[in-house]
Amino acid sequence: MQRREFIRLLGGAAAWPVAARAQQANLPRLGVLLVGNREPFSTLFWEGLRELGYIQGKNIQVEFRSAEGKLNILPELAAEFVRLKVDVIVASETPSVQAAKRATGEIPIVMAPSGDPVGTGLIASLARPGGNVTGLSAATAELAGKSLELIREMMPTASRVAALADPTNAFTRPFLEQIDLAARTIGIEIEVVMLRGTEEFDAVFAGMAAKRIDAVIVQPTLPRAPIIALVQKYRLPSVSGNRAFADAGGLMSYSGSLADRYRNAAPYVDRILKGARPADLPVQQPTKFELVINLKAAKAMALAIPPALLARADEVIE
Repeated sequence: MQRREFIRLLGGAAAWPVAARAQQANLPRLGVLLVGNREPFSTLFWEGLRELGYIQGKNIQVEFRSAEGKLNILPELAAEFVRLKVDVIVASETPSVQAAKRATGEIPIVMAPSGDPVGTGLIASLARPGGNVTGLSAATAELAGKSLELIREMMPTASRVAALADPTNAFTRPFLEQIDLAARTIGIEIEVVMLRGTEEFDAVFAGMAAKRIDAVIVQPTLPRAPIIALVQKYRLPSVSGNRAFADAGGLMSYSGSLADRYRNAAPYVDRILKGARPADLPVQQPTKFELVINLKAAKAMALAIPPALLARADEVIE
């Protein structure tokens, strides 16, 4: 190879990374803010993006940040996205959406999803959200009441149920209101238990066992692993509005379809990147619901699940 040709090829090779970096700098940039694990959100959200033609590094750049269950660091993660000047923030679960909204009133925010966005003040209404927030509602508060009905169906003699709640979460108020409404309708006594630091969890659960609490409803954003360990230790039937709860060893979950909730955030991103205003995009409520029963957890508690309830389950974990 002649020296002149070698220099030309070397110069071209050096230019490629620069060109690639310049191209990426001009791509729409998303910031994805999560409370806990990246999966399964990442896989399902990317499925939705790919269906719309988006490819990482080619026509979009996506940055993921997770608080790993530490809610106190969500504000800093949201502030980082503001400093990065992302075009859209996608926030999954109410604490993430709240952190994003406090960090910016200008960058569009897509809820993916949030528990009760109207009740927590994130949006003005489902039809006309206003401001810079839109996306998906999980309708989790309403489903908390349905969870109580499922407990009664599973345990017809149940009379005392504990509602495990997070005192730092704005979603707690509508969550407890819906449980109270259902309790008065079907005649179950509710004991509200505010869970603060994980160091006091064991004493709280020991107290519930001593009071002969029949079952517990778990607010979806509470720390999953320590609660599941304790409901198993004290043999307390448990239900949550988070599919991951049953997958990880909780007795039962009832929630909107996880796949639909995560995948359907992508069309909101697409419309916003094409010029739509979040204030004008109606918030979507779940239309498909999933009942998951962990039969392995039931057997460990020597709890017989009624055949009719098992037959209605969308999935039974053996």
